[in-house]
Amino acid sequence: MEVMQKHLSEMTVEELIREGGIPCSCGKVHSCGLKYFKAGQGVISLLPEAMKDRGRKHPMVVMDANTQKAAGDAVRGVLDAAGIPHTDFVFPETNGKMEPDEYAVGALTMAVDPACDVILAVGSGVINDCCKVVAHACRLPSMVVCTAPSMDGYCSNSASMIRDHIKVSLYNACPEAIIADTDILATAPDRMLQAGLGDMLAKYVSVCEWRISHLVHGDPYCEEIAGMVRACLKKIVDHAGGLMKRDPGALKAVLEGLVISGISMAFAEISRPASGLEHYFSHMWEMQALQRGEPSDLHGIQVGTGTLLTLWIYEHMLDMEKPDAGKARLAMQAFSQVKWEERMKDIFGPVSGFVIGLEKTVGKNRPETQEAHLKTITENWELIRRIISEELPSRDTVYRLMTSCGMPLTPADLGLSRKDTVDALLGSREIRDKYLTSSLLWDLGLLEETAETLPCG
Repeated sequence: MEVMQKHLSEMTVEELIREGGIPCSCGKVHSCGLKYFKAGQGVISLLPEAMKDRGRKHPMVVMDANTQKAAGDAVRGVLDAAGIPHTDFVFPETNGKMEPDEYAVGALTMAVDPACDVILAVGSGVINDCCKVVAHACRLPSMVVCTAPSMDGYCSNSASMIRDHIKVSLYNACPEAIIADTDILATAPDRMLQAGLGDMLAKYVSVCEWRISHLVHGDPYCEEIAGMVRACLKKIVDHAGGLMKRDPGALKAVLEGLVISGISMAFAEISRPASGLEHYFSHMWEMQALQRGEPSDLHGIQVGTGTLLTLWIYEHMLDMEKPDAGKARLAMQAFSQVKWEERMKDIFGPVSGFVIGLEKTVGKNRPETQEAHLKTITENWELIRRIISEELPSRDTVYRLMTSCGMPLTPADLGLSRKDTVDALLGSREIRDKYLTSSLLWDLGLLEETAETLPCG
Protein backbone atom coordinates (compact mmCIF):
# COMPACT_ATOMS: atom_id res chain seq x y z
CA MET A 1 0.00 0.00 0.00
CA GLU A 2 1.18 3.52 -0.82
CA VAL A 3 2.50 5.39 2.22
CA MET A 4 0.91 8.76 3.01
CA GLN A 5 3.30 11.61 2.29
CA LYS A 6 1.46 13.91 4.70
CA HIS A 7 -0.91 13.51 7.61
CA LEU A 8 -4.57 14.14 6.77
CA SER A 9 -4.47 17.10 9.15
CA GLU A 10 -1.86 18.78 6.93
CA MET A 11 -3.78 18.42 3.67
CA THR A 12 -5.86 21.00 1.85
CA VAL A 13 -9.41 20.26 0.73
CA GLU A 14 -8.10 19.74 -2.81
CA GLU A 15 -5.60 17.15 -1.57
CA LEU A 16 -8.19 15.37 0.57
CA ILE A 17 -10.58 14.89 -2.36
CA ARG A 18 -8.03 13.58 -4.85
CA GLU A 19 -9.06 10.83 -7.23
CA GLY A 20 -8.39 7.32 -5.99
CA GLY A 21 -8.59 8.21 -2.31
CA ILE A 22 -5.87 8.29 0.35
CA PRO A 23 -4.27 5.10 1.74
CA CYS A 24 -4.18 5.47 5.52
CA SER A 25 -2.16 3.95 8.34
CA CYS A 26 -5.43 2.53 9.71
CA GLY A 27 -5.44 0.11 6.77
CA LYS A 28 -8.25 1.74 4.79
CA VAL A 29 -8.25 3.91 1.70
CA HIS A 30 -10.23 7.04 2.62
CA SER A 31 -12.25 8.75 -0.05
CA CYS A 32 -15.33 10.90 -0.49
CA GLY A 33 -17.61 11.85 -3.35
CA LEU A 34 -16.59 15.51 -3.42
CA LYS A 35 -14.61 16.17 -6.61
CA TYR A 36 -14.77 19.96 -7.08
CA PHE A 37 -14.44 22.66 -4.40
CA LYS A 38 -14.02 26.40 -4.61
CA ALA A 39 -14.24 28.96 -1.80
CA GLY A 40 -13.53 32.69 -1.94
CA GLN A 41 -14.83 35.99 -3.23
CA GLY A 42 -16.69 35.83 -6.54
CA VAL A 43 -16.42 32.06 -7.02
CA ILE A 44 -20.13 31.84 -7.91
CA SER A 45 -18.91 32.69 -11.43
CA LEU A 46 -17.18 29.28 -11.50
CA LEU A 47 -20.46 27.35 -11.43
CA PRO A 48 -20.38 26.67 -15.22
CA GLU A 49 -16.81 25.40 -14.80
CA ALA A 50 -17.97 23.04 -12.06
CA MET A 51 -20.78 21.79 -14.28
CA LYS A 52 -18.37 21.17 -17.15
CA ASP A 53 -15.81 19.52 -14.85
CA ARG A 54 -18.42 17.00 -13.70
CA GLY A 55 -20.03 16.56 -17.12
CA ARG A 56 -23.42 17.96 -16.05
CA LYS A 57 -25.64 19.86 -18.47
CA HIS A 58 -29.05 20.49 -16.90
CA PRO A 59 -29.26 21.20 -13.14
CA MET A 60 -32.38 21.27 -11.03
CA VAL A 61 -31.86 24.38 -8.89
CA VAL A 62 -33.41 23.89 -5.43
CA MET A 63 -33.90 26.75 -2.97
CA ASP A 64 -36.35 28.34 -0.57
CA ALA A 65 -37.57 31.94 -0.48
CA ASN A 66 -34.62 33.07 1.66
CA THR A 67 -31.85 31.31 -0.26
CA GLN A 68 -33.40 32.43 -3.55
CA LYS A 69 -32.71 36.01 -2.50
CA ALA A 70 -29.31 35.22 -1.00
CA ALA A 71 -27.90 33.26 -3.94
CA GLY A 72 -30.60 31.68 -6.11
CA ASP A 73 -31.06 34.67 -8.38
CA ALA A 74 -27.29 34.93 -8.83
CA VAL A 75 -27.09 31.19 -9.62
CA ARG A 76 -29.76 31.49 -12.29
CA GLY A 77 -28.04 34.54 -13.74
CA VAL A 78 -24.71 32.73 -14.04
CA LEU A 79 -26.35 29.67 -15.62
CA ASP A 80 -28.34 31.80 -18.07
CA ALA A 81 -25.22 33.75 -19.09
CA ALA A 82 -23.43 30.47 -19.79
CA GLY A 83 -26.37 29.13 -21.81
CA ILE A 84 -26.98 26.26 -19.37
CA PRO A 85 -30.64 25.21 -19.17
CA HIS A 86 -32.01 24.68 -15.66
CA THR A 87 -35.22 23.72 -13.90
CA ASP A 88 -36.00 25.68 -10.73
CA PHE A 89 -37.80 24.61 -7.57
CA VAL A 90 -38.55 26.88 -4.63
CA PHE A 91 -39.80 25.16 -1.48
CA PRO A 92 -43.19 26.57 -0.49
CA GLU A 93 -43.09 28.86 2.52
CA THR A 94 -44.25 27.41 5.84
CA ASN A 95 -45.61 29.07 8.95
CA GLY A 96 -42.49 28.16 10.92
CA LYS A 97 -39.03 26.74 10.26
CA MET A 98 -38.76 24.38 7.30
CA GLU A 99 -38.08 20.84 8.53
CA PRO A 100 -36.14 18.08 6.72
CA ASP A 101 -39.03 15.65 6.86
CA GLU A 102 -41.23 13.50 4.64
CA TYR A 103 -43.23 16.53 3.50
CA ALA A 104 -40.17 18.44 2.28
CA VAL A 105 -38.67 15.38 0.57
CA GLY A 106 -42.03 14.52 -1.00
CA ALA A 107 -42.56 18.05 -2.32
CA LEU A 108 -39.11 18.05 -3.93
CA THR A 109 -39.48 14.53 -5.32
CA MET A 110 -42.76 15.41 -7.02
CA ALA A 111 -41.07 18.37 -8.71
CA VAL A 112 -38.03 16.52 -10.06
CA ASP A 113 -37.63 17.13 -13.78
CA PRO A 114 -36.53 13.94 -15.64
CA ALA A 115 -34.51 16.15 -17.99
CA CYS A 116 -32.16 17.14 -15.16
CA ASP A 117 -28.87 15.34 -14.62
CA VAL A 118 -27.88 16.91 -11.28
CA ILE A 119 -29.62 18.34 -8.19
CA LEU A 120 -28.13 21.75 -7.34
CA ALA A 121 -28.87 22.77 -3.74
CA VAL A 122 -28.78 26.50 -3.04
CA GLY A 123 -28.79 26.78 0.73
CA SER A 124 -27.35 25.22 3.87
CA GLY A 125 -28.51 22.49 6.27
CA VAL A 126 -32.11 21.58 5.52
CA ILE A 127 -31.99 22.20 1.77
CA ASN A 128 -28.68 20.38 1.43
CA ASP A 129 -29.96 17.36 3.36
CA CYS A 130 -33.23 17.14 1.43
CA CYS A 131 -31.36 17.37 -1.86
CA LYS A 132 -28.98 14.56 -0.83
CA VAL A 133 -31.90 12.27 0.00
CA VAL A 134 -33.79 12.99 -3.21
CA ALA A 135 -30.68 12.85 -5.42
CA HIS A 136 -29.75 9.48 -3.93
CA ALA A 137 -33.28 8.13 -4.43
CA CYS A 138 -33.32 9.36 -8.04
CA ARG A 139 -29.78 8.07 -8.69
CA LEU A 140 -28.58 11.54 -9.49
CA PRO A 141 -25.48 13.42 -8.27
CA SER A 142 -25.83 16.63 -6.31
CA MET A 143 -23.97 19.92 -6.02
CA VAL A 144 -24.19 22.78 -3.53
CA VAL A 145 -23.92 26.54 -3.62
CA CYS A 146 -23.46 27.43 0.06
CA THR A 147 -25.42 30.33 1.51
CA ALA A 148 -24.11 30.28 5.09
CA PRO A 149 -21.18 28.81 7.07
CA SER A 150 -23.79 27.37 9.43
CA MET A 151 -23.11 23.63 9.62
CA ASP A 152 -20.63 20.89 8.68
CA GLY A 153 -22.97 18.71 6.64
CA TYR A 154 -22.20 20.18 3.22
CA CYS A 155 -19.72 17.41 2.44
CA SER A 156 -20.88 14.59 4.68
CA ASN A 157 -22.20 11.38 3.17
CA SER A 158 -25.28 11.50 5.39
CA ALA A 159 -28.37 13.63 5.84
CA SER A 160 -29.84 14.56 9.22
CA MET A 161 -33.55 14.03 8.68
CA ILE A 162 -36.82 13.70 10.56
CA ARG A 163 -38.68 10.46 9.86
CA ASP A 164 -41.85 9.62 11.78
CA HIS A 165 -40.95 12.50 14.14
CA ILE A 166 -37.60 10.85 15.01
CA LYS A 167 -34.23 12.38 14.16
CA VAL A 168 -32.33 9.94 11.95
CA SER A 169 -29.12 9.95 9.92
CA LEU A 170 -29.68 8.65 6.41
CA TYR A 171 -26.48 7.59 4.68
CA ASN A 172 -26.41 8.40 0.98
CA ALA A 173 -23.71 10.37 -0.86
CA CYS A 174 -22.00 13.70 -0.46
CA PRO A 175 -22.25 16.36 -3.20
CA GLU A 176 -19.75 16.11 -6.03
CA ALA A 177 -19.17 19.88 -6.15
CA ILE A 178 -19.31 22.65 -3.55
CA ILE A 179 -19.08 26.36 -4.29
CA ALA A 180 -18.81 28.80 -1.39
CA ASP A 181 -18.72 32.46 -2.41
CA THR A 182 -17.70 34.55 0.59
CA ASP A 183 -19.64 37.53 -0.78
CA ILE A 184 -22.77 35.38 -0.41
CA LEU A 185 -21.72 33.93 2.95
CA ALA A 186 -21.26 37.47 4.28
CA THR A 187 -24.99 38.13 3.86
CA ALA A 188 -25.96 35.30 6.21
CA PRO A 189 -27.73 36.36 9.43
CA ASP A 190 -25.70 36.46 12.66
CA ARG A 191 -27.62 33.47 13.97
CA MET A 192 -26.40 31.28 11.10
CA LEU A 193 -22.78 32.33 11.62
CA GLN A 194 -23.15 31.48 15.31
CA ALA A 195 -24.70 28.13 14.35
CA GLY A 196 -21.64 27.23 12.28
CA LEU A 197 -19.38 27.97 15.21
CA GLY A 198 -21.61 25.95 17.55
CA ASP A 199 -21.56 22.98 15.18
CA MET A 200 -17.76 23.07 15.11
CA LEU A 201 -17.21 23.50 18.86
CA ALA A 202 -19.00 20.16 19.16
CA LYS A 203 -15.93 18.48 17.64
CA TYR A 204 -14.06 18.75 20.94
CA VAL A 205 -16.64 16.36 22.40
CA SER A 206 -17.12 14.17 19.34
CA VAL A 207 -13.44 13.21 19.05
CA CYS A 208 -13.20 12.59 22.81
CA GLU A 209 -16.34 10.47 22.76
CA TRP A 210 -15.15 8.61 19.66
CA ARG A 211 -11.96 7.55 21.45
CA ILE A 212 -13.92 6.44 24.53
CA SER A 213 -16.48 4.50 22.47
CA HIS A 214 -13.60 2.80 20.66
CA LEU A 215 -12.15 1.73 24.01
CA VAL A 216 -15.38 0.72 25.75
CA HIS A 217 -17.70 -0.35 22.94
CA GLY A 218 -15.24 -1.37 20.23
CA ASP A 219 -16.24 1.25 17.65
CA PRO A 220 -13.77 1.54 14.71
CA TYR A 221 -11.41 4.51 15.17
CA CYS A 222 -8.86 6.25 12.96
CA GLU A 223 -6.33 8.61 14.56
CA GLU A 224 -5.60 10.25 11.20
CA ILE A 225 -9.25 11.25 10.79
CA ALA A 226 -9.39 12.43 14.40
CA GLY A 227 -6.31 14.56 13.77
CA MET A 228 -7.95 16.05 10.70
CA VAL A 229 -10.97 17.06 12.80
CA ARG A 230 -8.76 18.61 15.48
CA ALA A 231 -6.93 20.64 12.83
CA CYS A 232 -10.09 22.04 11.22
CA LEU A 233 -11.50 22.84 14.67
CA LYS A 234 -8.37 24.80 15.54
CA LYS A 235 -8.61 26.65 12.25
CA ILE A 236 -12.16 27.75 13.01
CA VAL A 237 -11.45 28.75 16.62
CA ASP A 238 -8.43 30.76 15.45
CA HIS A 239 -10.65 32.70 13.02
CA ALA A 240 -13.69 33.05 15.28
CA GLY A 241 -12.83 36.66 16.05
CA GLY A 242 -13.35 37.65 12.42
CA LEU A 243 -16.45 35.55 11.83
CA MET A 244 -19.07 37.93 13.22
CA LYS A 245 -17.27 40.83 11.50
CA ARG A 246 -17.79 38.95 8.23
CA ASP A 247 -14.13 39.15 7.34
CA PRO A 248 -13.73 37.35 3.98
CA GLY A 249 -10.66 35.47 5.17
CA ALA A 250 -12.44 34.29 8.30
CA LEU A 251 -15.53 33.25 6.35
CA LYS A 252 -13.37 31.24 3.92
CA ALA A 253 -11.40 29.61 6.74
CA VAL A 254 -14.54 28.69 8.67
CA LEU A 255 -16.30 27.30 5.60
CA GLU A 256 -13.25 25.22 4.67
CA GLY A 257 -13.10 23.90 8.23
CA LEU A 258 -16.76 22.94 8.07
CA VAL A 259 -16.23 21.16 4.74
CA ILE A 260 -13.21 19.26 6.08
CA SER A 261 -15.30 18.19 9.06
CA GLY A 262 -17.83 16.80 6.59
CA ILE A 263 -15.06 15.02 4.71
CA SER A 264 -14.03 13.38 7.98
CA MET A 265 -17.48 11.79 8.24
CA ALA A 266 -17.26 10.58 4.65
CA PHE A 267 -13.79 9.12 5.32
CA ALA A 268 -14.97 7.37 8.50
CA GLU A 269 -18.27 6.32 6.85
CA ILE A 270 -20.02 7.23 10.11
CA SER A 271 -20.89 10.50 11.87
CA ARG A 272 -18.63 9.68 14.85
CA PRO A 273 -15.81 12.19 14.04
CA ALA A 274 -18.21 15.13 14.14
CA SER A 275 -21.19 14.22 16.31
CA GLY A 276 -21.54 13.17 19.95
CA LEU A 277 -23.84 13.76 22.90
CA GLU A 278 -23.94 17.50 22.21
CA HIS A 279 -25.71 16.77 18.91
CA TYR A 280 -28.17 14.50 20.65
CA PHE A 281 -29.21 17.27 23.00
CA SER A 282 -30.15 19.20 19.85
CA HIS A 283 -31.87 16.18 18.26
CA MET A 284 -33.96 15.66 21.39
CA TRP A 285 -34.92 19.35 21.63
CA GLU A 286 -35.95 19.32 17.97
CA MET A 287 -38.13 16.26 18.57
CA GLN A 288 -39.72 17.89 21.61
CA ALA A 289 -40.56 20.96 19.54
CA LEU A 290 -42.06 18.79 16.81
CA GLN A 291 -44.33 17.06 19.32
CA ARG A 292 -45.56 20.45 20.53
CA GLY A 293 -45.95 21.88 17.05
CA GLU A 294 -43.42 24.58 17.88
CA PRO A 295 -40.29 25.75 16.02
CA SER A 296 -36.87 24.84 17.40
CA ASP A 297 -33.75 26.95 17.19
CA LEU A 298 -31.05 26.36 14.58
CA HIS A 299 -29.30 23.03 14.98
CA GLY A 300 -25.84 24.54 15.48
CA ILE A 301 -27.12 27.00 18.06
CA GLN A 302 -28.56 24.14 20.11
CA VAL A 303 -25.40 22.07 19.58
CA GLY A 304 -23.33 24.90 21.08
CA THR A 305 -25.46 24.82 24.23
CA GLY A 306 -25.28 21.01 24.24
CA THR A 307 -21.48 21.26 24.04
CA LEU A 308 -21.35 23.35 27.22
CA LEU A 309 -23.62 20.85 28.99
CA THR A 310 -21.46 17.92 27.88
CA LEU A 311 -18.25 19.67 28.98
CA TRP A 312 -19.88 20.15 32.40
CA ILE A 313 -20.54 16.40 32.55
CA TYR A 314 -16.95 15.54 31.65
CA GLU A 315 -15.49 17.99 34.16
CA HIS A 316 -17.44 16.14 36.86
CA MET A 317 -16.16 12.81 35.52
CA LEU A 318 -12.59 14.05 35.85
CA ASP A 319 -13.23 14.64 39.55
CA MET A 320 -13.86 10.88 40.00
CA GLU A 321 -10.61 9.17 40.97
CA LYS A 322 -12.22 5.84 40.19
CA PRO A 323 -15.75 4.70 39.31
CA ASP A 324 -17.96 3.09 41.94
CA ALA A 325 -18.59 -0.33 40.39
CA GLY A 326 -20.80 -1.37 43.29
CA LYS A 327 -23.09 1.60 42.74
CA ALA A 328 -23.26 0.81 39.02
CA ARG A 329 -24.27 -2.80 39.69
CA LEU A 330 -26.90 -1.76 42.23
CA ALA A 331 -28.41 0.58 39.64
CA MET A 332 -28.57 -2.29 37.15
CA GLN A 333 -30.15 -4.62 39.71
CA ALA A 334 -32.77 -1.97 40.45
CA PHE A 335 -33.58 -1.50 36.76
CA SER A 336 -37.21 -2.15 35.85
CA GLN A 337 -38.18 -2.65 32.22
CA VAL A 338 -41.76 -1.60 33.02
CA LYS A 339 -40.66 1.65 34.66
CA TRP A 340 -38.18 2.31 31.85
CA GLU A 341 -40.93 1.92 29.24
CA GLU A 342 -43.16 4.28 31.24
CA ARG A 343 -40.34 6.84 31.26
CA MET A 344 -39.84 6.45 27.53
CA LYS A 345 -43.55 7.08 26.94
CA ASP A 346 -43.32 10.22 29.04
CA ILE A 347 -40.24 11.48 27.19
CA PHE A 348 -41.09 10.45 23.63
CA GLY A 349 -44.88 10.41 23.64
CA PRO A 350 -46.33 9.10 20.35
CA VAL A 351 -42.94 7.94 19.03
CA SER A 352 -42.01 5.92 22.14
CA GLY A 353 -42.87 2.70 20.31
CA PHE A 354 -39.87 3.23 18.02
CA VAL A 355 -37.55 3.72 21.00
CA ILE A 356 -38.86 0.68 22.87
CA GLY A 357 -38.61 -1.43 19.71
CA LEU A 358 -35.02 -0.29 19.11
CA GLU A 359 -34.01 -1.41 22.60
CA LYS A 360 -35.53 -4.85 22.00
CA THR A 361 -33.34 -5.13 18.91
CA VAL A 362 -29.99 -3.81 20.20
CA GLY A 363 -30.20 -4.59 23.94
CA LYS A 364 -28.51 -1.53 25.44
CA ASN A 365 -30.26 -2.22 28.76
CA ARG A 366 -29.21 -5.85 29.13
CA PRO A 367 -27.28 -6.59 32.35
CA GLU A 368 -24.57 -8.50 30.48
CA THR A 369 -24.00 -5.51 28.18
CA GLN A 370 -23.58 -3.13 31.10
CA GLU A 371 -21.34 -5.56 32.98
CA ALA A 372 -19.01 -5.96 30.00
CA HIS A 373 -18.81 -2.20 29.56
CA LEU A 374 -18.33 -1.64 33.30
CA LYS A 375 -15.41 -4.07 33.41
CA THR A 376 -13.66 -2.24 30.58
CA ILE A 377 -14.39 1.17 32.10
CA THR A 378 -13.05 0.30 35.55
CA GLU A 379 -9.94 -1.36 34.15
CA ASN A 380 -9.20 1.62 31.91
CA TRP A 381 -10.43 4.53 34.03
CA GLU A 382 -7.09 6.34 34.09
CA LEU A 383 -6.88 6.08 30.30
CA ILE A 384 -10.42 7.45 29.98
CA ARG A 385 -9.50 10.38 32.24
CA ARG A 386 -6.40 10.98 30.13
CA ILE A 387 -8.46 11.00 26.93
CA ILE A 388 -10.82 13.56 28.47
CA SER A 389 -7.89 15.75 29.57
CA GLU A 390 -6.18 15.49 26.17
CA GLU A 391 -9.21 16.26 24.03
CA LEU A 392 -11.35 18.74 25.94
CA PRO A 393 -10.76 22.41 26.72
CA SER A 394 -12.20 23.81 29.93
CA ARG A 395 -15.87 24.67 29.91
CA ASP A 396 -14.93 28.27 30.78
CA THR A 397 -12.79 28.53 27.64
CA VAL A 398 -15.65 27.53 25.36
CA TYR A 399 -18.10 29.65 27.39
CA ARG A 400 -15.93 32.76 26.85
CA LEU A 401 -15.60 32.09 23.11
CA MET A 402 -19.34 31.65 22.69
CA THR A 403 -20.01 34.77 24.76
CA SER A 404 -17.65 36.81 22.59
CA CYS A 405 -19.73 35.82 19.55
CA GLY A 406 -23.05 36.64 21.24
CA MET A 407 -24.28 33.04 21.33
CA PRO A 408 -26.93 31.58 23.65
CA LEU A 409 -25.28 29.65 26.45
CA THR A 410 -27.89 27.74 28.46
CA PRO A 411 -31.08 25.81 27.76
CA ALA A 412 -32.97 28.66 29.43
CA ASP A 413 -31.50 31.03 26.83
CA LEU A 414 -33.19 28.83 24.20
CA GLY A 415 -36.52 28.91 26.03
CA LEU A 416 -36.14 25.31 27.21
CA SER A 417 -37.29 24.10 30.62
CA ARG A 418 -35.34 21.97 33.10
CA LYS A 419 -37.58 19.01 32.21
CA ASP A 420 -36.77 19.51 28.51
CA THR A 421 -33.06 19.27 29.30
CA VAL A 422 -33.33 16.38 31.76
CA ASP A 423 -35.45 14.45 29.24
CA ALA A 424 -32.97 15.27 26.49
CA LEU A 425 -30.07 13.70 28.40
CA LEU A 426 -32.10 10.67 29.48
CA GLY A 427 -33.47 10.14 25.97
CA SER A 428 -30.23 10.78 24.09
CA ARG A 429 -28.95 7.20 24.33
CA GLU A 430 -32.29 5.77 23.22
CA ILE A 431 -32.87 7.19 19.73
CA ARG A 432 -29.97 5.40 17.98
CA ASP A 433 -27.63 2.49 18.54
CA LYS A 434 -24.62 4.65 19.33
CA TYR A 435 -22.38 4.70 22.41
CA LEU A 436 -22.57 8.25 23.78
CA THR A 437 -21.42 10.05 26.91
CA SER A 438 -24.90 9.33 28.27
CA SER A 439 -24.26 5.62 27.60
CA LEU A 440 -21.09 5.89 29.69
CA LEU A 441 -23.11 7.52 32.48
CA TRP A 442 -25.67 4.71 32.24
CA ASP A 443 -22.97 2.05 32.57
CA LEU A 444 -21.63 3.86 35.65
CA GLY A 445 -25.10 4.07 37.22
CA LEU A 446 -24.90 7.88 37.10
CA LEU A 447 -27.28 8.87 34.31
CA GLU A 448 -30.34 9.75 36.41
CA GLU A 449 -28.50 11.80 39.03
CA THR A 450 -26.42 13.59 36.40
CA ALA A 451 -29.56 14.55 34.49
CA GLU A 452 -31.16 15.98 37.63
CA THR A 453 -28.15 18.18 38.41
CA LEU A 454 -27.48 19.64 34.92
CA PRO A 455 -27.00 23.44 34.91
CA CYS A 456 -30.01 24.53 32.88
CA GLY A 457 -30.26 28.28 33.54
